[in-house]
Amino acid sequence: MNFTPRPYQQIGIGHIVNTPRCGLWAGMGMGKSATVLEALLRLDICEVVFPALVIAPLRVAKTTWPDEVKKWGFPLNISVICGTATERSAALQKQADVYTINYENLPWLLETLDDHWPFLTVIADESTKLKGFRLNQGTQRSKALAKVAHKRVTRFVNLTGTPAPNGLIDLWGQSWFLDGGVRLGRSYSAFQERWFQALPGGDGYIQWRPLAHAQGEIQNQLKDICLTLDPHDWFDLREPIRTIVTVDLPDNARELYDQFESELFMEIEGHSIEAFNAATKTIKCLQLANGAAYVDEMATWKAVHDAKLDALKDIVEEAAGASLLVAYHFKSDLARIRKAIPHARELDQDPQTIRQWNDGSISVLLAHPASAGHGLNLQDGGHHIVFFGHWWDMEQRQQIIERIGPVRQLQAGHDRPVWIYDIVARGTVDEVVLKRHETKRQVQDLLLDAMKKGARQ
Repeated sequence: MNFTPRPYQQIGIGHIVNTPRCGLWAGMGMGKSATVLEALLRLDICEVVFPALVIAPLRVAKTTWPDEVKKWGFPLNISVICGTATERSAALQKQADVYTINYENLPWLLETLDDHWPFLTVIADESTKLKGFRLNQGTQRSKALAKVAHKRVTRFVNLTGTPAPNGLIDLWGQSWFLDGGVRLGRSYSAFQERWFQALPGGDGYIQWRPLAHAQGEIQNQLKDICLTLDPHDWFDLREPIRTIVTVDLPDNARELYDQFESELFMEIEGHSIEAFNAATKTIKCLQLANGAAYVDEMATWKAVHDAKLDALKDIVEEAAGASLLVAYHFKSDLARIRKAIPHARELDQDPQTIRQWNDGSISVLLAHPASAGHGLNLQDGGHHIVFFGHWWDMEQRQQIIERIGPVRQLQAGHDRPVWIYDIVARGTVDEVVLKRHETKRQVQDLLLDAMKKGARQ
């Protein structure tokens, strides 16, 4: 199949070609990888851009990029630097145009290559993985990449559909890899001091709240190098149909939850559980809302109630055979769901699982948003997603929704709405998490809207 760019992809291609170090903030399912590959092939006519390195979440590095090259017939050789150290070394020694690697293996890559870094182009797929970079600290993977990002890389592309999942504070680390801090500040502290106000919280935690002028000024600083492609500007999309399935905790579970929330202490089957800070309290409350809690440091958990399991079984029954993608958060959730719904399958590392889901062989697929969110194509298998549990990270939620979301449904030729079921325990932190998601989303939507160029009016 030959690749023919859609109108919005042509805009993205032009942005990459004309902006050596840039961000492409493209809505999920809009073909970011194909856009980048086409841009590199056009650039290769007049400048040297290969070999290129794609850094991505593990599943995306292993399957999505190689599949895109094959699907669209791009005349490129691709090598996947994943697996054991021996397998990675072998893949690195292969002659290829494009190499893919997961973020976790960046320190290994830099150590292995030493002073022989060969990649002229770097594509950071899901660039929010770099948001934690700091000049003197930060994650090992971002620190490793920083050593070569501006010394040996001539083109650098950040790809994401959610550049600021937790607000504007997420932008400095990502933008540093594009301009070395020219636009948002030479250091993270300078960025904070210019555009944020420090608000002390409990347990010594400091929250950085953006000042009134921050949104507009930060948008203006990034406007020349970052481009938003919003699917709503190019497709006639129907919004997902969202249903909140509210459950009430049984009396014993309600009493336990209320006690822990107020006293930060509870006992479950002889195990004493205590929270020493707000973070631990929140995690335990989310566990209780789902129906189980971890009782020791050995990851032992005890069931407390089945309210959410009963609600999930009702949804499965009401779906009348339609496939369901079920998002869970804790391993205790996974174990309990698999016991309650024996035919449910876990999304694992086996590529055959995704194929079986997409061909309709799996009716209930259990997936953790952190591992199933980025780059996977699940839209053929179904258009219903159930959130059994909830978590603070809005990016993970958005990403897993869009694995079967409206854009992907439309592009795959499925004329059907997307259904989202949120199972929420009444009077618990579940309700707080969902409200918090909406607050974060307002900031990000404004940011994305400000970076649009050439969108259909």
